[in-house]
Amino acid sequence: MAGLGDIVQKAFYLGVGVASFAGEKAGKTLSELQTQAQKIADEMVARGEMTAEEAKRMVDDMVTRAQKAGNATIDVQAKPAAPREPRSIEIDED
Repeated sequence: MAGLGDIVQKAFYLGVGVASFAGEKAGKTLSELQTQAQKIADEMVARGEMTAEEAKRMVDDMVTRAQKAGNATIDVQAKPAAPREPRSIEIDED
């Protein structure tokens, strides 16, 4: 039977592995977003719907928003919401 130390060690390694995988996935997704946004911006510039400077700002803005959204969901230091009071339930008998 595995000792408590072995179980704790395996749980720790599992957590590190999951965090590493999530980081790789997030980085890959962010680069895919940037590539897709750049393609859309290039098409709009080619059609004359926006200037190259506007396209660059749009892509940078999209990537910045995605990074902020990603950081907001991964914030480990965030305080949990205060527990709410239980709601009272009224039962009407007709």
